[in-house]
Amino acid sequence: MLTGAVMNCCDNSGARNLYIISVKGFGARLNRLPAAGAGDMVMATVKKGKPELRKKVMPAVIVRQSKPWRRADGIYLYFEDNAGVVRIQMARSREWVHDFKIVQQADWVLQIVNPKGEMKGSAITGPVAKEAAELWPRIASNSGVVM
Repeated sequence: MLTGAVMNCCDNSGARNLYIISVKGFGARLNRLPAAGAGDMVMATVKKGKPELRKKVMPAVIVRQSKPWRRADGIYLYFEDNAGVVRIQMARSREWVHDFKIVQQADWVLQIVNPKGEMKGSAITGPVAKEAAELWPRIASNSGVVM
């Protein structure tokens, strides 16, 4: 999924649609848009949903994608929609949580370095890709089906 794509939000956080702004950990190449797949973390905004969630940048993880991809065992897998879950964005702080240590670096404490890996919602509707479940154990425990 490219930057600028809109995906469904499949958790019960109150968000309906997520708009991808950027992809975390994407290397740069001239004139190439950053792309993300299942299990990747993106920075997104809520386009439809609760008013307190809208117009804020928050981290999200892609759990389903409609473009087919090949696994290492040779099978091709795809879902009927693109979907992601919203990660926790904590209150404004001057401290950055990094591997159980507190380091004075940034203005926001984001989920990308939080070792617990908590979600904003408490349940995920629909199946979750195995790639996302292996990278994010809290997403795997809150999902009903892992494919």
